[in-house]
Amino acid sequence: MTHPMLAPVVALILWSMVMWAWLYATRLPAMMRLKIVYDPLRPKAEFLDRIPPRVTWKADNYNHLMEQPTLFYAVAITLAIVAPTDVTNIALAWGYVGLRVVHSLVQALVNHIPARFMLFMLGSILLLALAIRAACVVF
Repeated sequence: MTHPMLAPVVALILWSMVMWAWLYATRLPAMMRLKIVYDPLRPKAEFLDRIPPRVTWKADNYNHLMEQPTLFYAVAITLAIVAPTDVTNIALAWGYVGLRVVHSLVQALVNHIPARFMLFMLGSILLLALAIRAACVVF
């Protein structure tokens, strides 16, 4: 039997893989066009400084999807295990995933910092609400 709380978890994982593919679909052609060869003996910043910002935005976002969303995965899976199906939890989880997708698109396409910050804060509030709801169940 599946738990509806796991669907947003899988959706965010799949979205992360979309961003992973997008970062390589833009980075590799840019490296070839600019004839950039990565040298592991040189500072990483020297490599990144040669790649156009519009290309690095995708990689930056992929890295962001490996940070705070790990907390989301832990909380969502905890709720799937210990809490009965709860419409509020599911709505909060899908809201978090939706905000992360929009955040990715803003960062990857225009990188407007105030918009990214607002989306990050709204998502963080939803994540905090999920964490508090999980804490109410497990403590």
